[in-house]
Amino acid sequence: MADIKTAFITGAASGIGRALALALARDGVALYLTDVDENGLAESKKMAEAHQVNVHTLKLDVSNREAVEAAAKDATSKLGPIDAVFNNAGVSLSDTVDKMSYADLEWVMNVDFYGPVYGTKAFLPDMLARGAGHIINVSSLFGFIGVSSQSAYCAAKHALKGFNESLYYELEDTGVQIHSVHPGGVDTNIVRNGKHLHNIDGDTSAEQAQAGFNDMVETTPEGAAKIILDGVARGQYRILVGGDAKRVDRLQRWMPNRWRKMFSKAMKKRRGKSPF
Repeated sequence: MADIKTAFITGAASGIGRALALALARDGVALYLTDVDENGLAESKKMAEAHQVNVHTLKLDVSNREAVEAAAKDATSKLGPIDAVFNNAGVSLSDTVDKMSYADLEWVMNVDFYGPVYGTKAFLPDMLARGAGHIINVSSLFGFIGVSSQSAYCAAKHALKGFNESLYYELEDTGVQIHSVHPGGVDTNIVRNGKHLHNIDGDTSAEQAQAGFNDMVETTPEGAAKIILDGVARGQYRILVGGDAKRVDRLQRWMPNRWRKMFSKAMKKRRGKSPF
């Protein structure tokens, strides 16, 4: 992408974040990569540097607003103006509303919603001053629908979808673009690294959740990165990642009441092997 020379990526130690970093590195984009996983981040840096590009890394908890703001300043001091910000970091939680603790709910909201908000606001003033830039906020297929035992994750991703859409209207005619990304099942570590406590059948575990999630995966991180970057290059606001995201998006929009009955029936058939 000709207008992207520098990029800031959260959640870059693995999955979609790493795949984005490597795809951008192949295009010669200078990178500032962040994650809480320092070992994975170091590996991403090594892989990106193989493409002879400038790469900086920082251990970063995106739920810490001051840390995100400091990272934005550091990235700009090292790379110059940041052309694209990929707010990609996320966490997952499986728990029912009646059993879920406020601490776990706040953990998910702070990372999955406030993290992108902090990343957006940290870079937006400079982009507006320059009249150029891309903010890519990764929501989810679960930003369109609700799923049992995923109330916290769905709430965060729905909130981010609304935030993105409001920002879209605010940025019209400014030269700055917001892209709302909605992946379906992508083969990443988000479930493996999440918290999995209860579903509607009782207790669950990381192993059970991961096994079910594996059945739903349709897209590789590399495939997801390509879809996202192609959408950004086209100036696309809403970017659906994977055939599952496209199918569910259509069904829940075209037949919302019937969709809920269909989805509920499908989930009941998965009892005992639910992905969550």
